[in-house]
Amino acid sequence: MLSAVTLAGAVLTGCGSSPSSSAPQGDPNAPLEVWTRSQDSSAKVYTRIFDAFTQKTGIKVNYKAVYNDFDKQIQQRASAKNLPDAVVTDTGSLGVFTQQGLVPEVDRNSITGAGDVTDRAWGNAQTSDGKYHAIPWSTQAMVTLIRKDWREKLGKPVPKTWDELVDLAKAFTTQDPDGNGKADTYGMLAPATTDRGYTLWWASSYIWQGGGDIVTDAGNGKFNVSVDSPETVSSVDWLRGLFCDSKVMNPNALTLSTNDAHPLFETGKVGIYETGPYLFSRFDKNLGKDKYEVIPAPKGPKGDTVLGEGDDLYLMAASKNPTGQKKLAEFMLSAEAQKMGMTVQSGETPVVRLPVNKTVDVKSVLNDDRWATTAQVYQTSGRPFPAVPNFQPFRQKTSETLSKILTCGADTKAELTKLAGDLKKELTSQGIAQ
Repeated sequence: MLSAVTLAGAVLTGCGSSPSSSAPQGDPNAPLEVWTRSQDSSAKVYTRIFDAFTQKTGIKVNYKAVYNDFDKQIQQRASAKNLPDAVVTDTGSLGVFTQQGLVPEVDRNSITGAGDVTDRAWGNAQTSDGKYHAIPWSTQAMVTLIRKDWREKLGKPVPKTWDELVDLAKAFTTQDPDGNGKADTYGMLAPATTDRGYTLWWASSYIWQGGGDIVTDAGNGKFNVSVDSPETVSSVDWLRGLFCDSKVMNPNALTLSTNDAHPLFETGKVGIYETGPYLFSRFDKNLGKDKYEVIPAPKGPKGDTVLGEGDDLYLMAASKNPTGQKKLAEFMLSAEAQKMGMTVQSGETPVVRLPVNKTVDVKSVLNDDRWATTAQVYQTSGRPFPAVPNFQPFRQKTSETLSKILTCGADTKAELTKLAGDLKKELTSQGIAQ
């Protein structure tokens, strides 16, 4: 990957005004090239949104859905000094894009409709220096999906604590919940590959529920490493027990991507899945709405905190049409676009999970109590990853260590102590060590 200095120079040289400038330059009629990190089921929804934008503004959108090698392709376009005009991807890209100079600062107050967006959603677009380098588009919180038919067949209660969760996972693994006479089911599903740091993405909620953390905010823009705290060690030991003692996890969890994980739940291989609400429509179609239930996370020793993050719209540097970029941002923040992103047809995936526009009520739009549950979880228990300048190195290094521990051959405390040393160096490198 190119350095931040190299990319910033390559991309920003001669770029003209940023999208938030009071006097944008460029061609206001130039088409906008827009990428989303999406598969086909989401791309159809985005296509309708961008078609509506074109109808409203006359600005053409050349849309491309990219899923495989998304980050690699962005870096290639940056190196070629030819970035797309706008990109929709997760908030995890905020620090990377900002450090590399791929996105200019956004003046929140210059965006029409910005006042209709919740402050919490704007936080997803805010870098550690308090500035904004993206436009919030969608938020979400992790919820727990359970095979309701399996649970009721085995006479188990809806789990409200970690102990009850493990008990149910053991029953799903050992008591033949599908009734086929074979030992071919597992309790819990985890897309815990180290690719893009997904091991931590999956494990973070459980670590927080146990009172642990990766880094903690010390104030004044400084952070401390807490990945080796007693609470983190205890939480990771609990996770290790799921893999190594009770053995309730799907066997290939540590190499499994999210895309490959979903079929294991909908085809009856695994009975408990902590994931995002965007899968409701898929599982309703492929599994059946009546066969699974959606609940808040069962409480750990220190509560029920879950990962609450989202997607941002990134207005990329050096656009030929900054006026069009700004119009696109304003349209996507509107109630009209937010509702379009939530409303899907059979086989499609919503691209707005929880709306960032506070005038849009998820329950009234979707008339689905599961989404109301998700919204409540986000409000009461959701939290993002720490607002360090670039969290990706922390996420990646921690994922690699967790993967090593969860293979059952490594000592938890020793590995987390070693990791703490690496993360302290990363804090220092980013200039945010306490």
